[in-house]
Amino acid sequence: MGRTSDAKEKILTAAQSLIELRGYSALGVAEICKAAGVPKGSFYYFFESKEALALAVLDEHWQAQRNDWARALHNEAEPLSRLRRLFQETEAELRAGQQSCGTVSGCMFGNLTLELSNQTEPIRERLQQIFEAQVEMVEKVIAEAVERGEVTVGDTREAARSVVAQLEGQVLFAKLYNNTQHLDALWENCLSLLSARRPDVAAVDS
Repeated sequence: MGRTSDAKEKILTAAQSLIELRGYSALGVAEICKAAGVPKGSFYYFFESKEALALAVLDEHWQAQRNDWARALHNEAEPLSRLRRLFQETEAELRAGQQSCGTVSGCMFGNLTLELSNQTEPIRERLQQIFEAQVEMVEKVIAEAVERGEVTVGDTREAARSVVAQLEGQVLFAKLYNNTQHLDALWENCLSLLSARRPDVAAVDS
């Protein structure tokens, strides 16, 4: 059991790295198995298709990211401070990745949305679920900020959707230009989207 579980994890790890580097469509099962160091038969023991593997990669990646988002957003700090921490951690991760491999990898969810959302319905549905979960996490923080009078929005759900879309868009530009400076405007843009009270912004920056 230990060996089979190890083989499955190797396949998932290799697939995630290759998808982040090259996308999904260009990959073949043989290449994934070679990178994982496992025989091709092991792939079909765990996954019935490449699509099934992609769904498993998405789930594993989201589980890790959801934990990171929860740590940043669900603590005792003030709402805007928690939201800014999420942005800072996103920026730090992308910059670390660029220093490691020389390119900005972007967001796996955003990359696959652009590549596959009109090609495979199961992946489109899973990506939609993930983004809706992100919006829900951000909405809870925005709702707290509204109650405290720190931001002014008419619809917290739509405001959260705009914040997540803005985050994804800036990450996309950073990937396109291979330049993390495109992330510098994230926080100021977020404050503008939320019509944040500027006196409170100073407290967040401190």
